[in-house]
Amino acid sequence: MAAWTLVQWLIATLAFGSTVVGGYVGYQAYRGFRRHHSRTMQYLSVGLISLTAVSFAVAFLGSVLLRRGYLPASYQQPLTLATRTFQFVGVTLIAYSLHRRG
Repeated sequence: MAAWTLVQWLIATLAFGSTVVGGYVGYQAYRGFRRHHSRTMQYLSVGLISLTAVSFAVAFLGSVLLRRGYLPASYQQPLTLATRTFQFVGVTLIAYSLHRRG
C-alpha cells in the first residue's frame, strides 16, 4: 500500500473535521430544540446532523475502507448513493424547517 500524499492527508483531515464540526452544529440545534420544545428546531437539528455529520461520516469512513482495501471497489457507488441520500434528506428537512409554521 503506497504512502499517502500531503493532499490525501489534507482531504482526509478536512473530511474528518467537517464530520466533527457538523456533529457539533447539529448537536447545538438539538439543544435548541430541547430547550424550546420547537418542532421546527427538531427538523432543523435532524437535517443538520444528516447533512453534515452523517453524510460526511459515511463518505469519510467509506473512502478510507475503500482506499485501504477493506471493501471491494464495487461498494463505491452504494456508498456514494448513501452519502447523497443523507445529504438530500438533510437539505429537505432543513428546507422544511424553514417553511414550517410554529
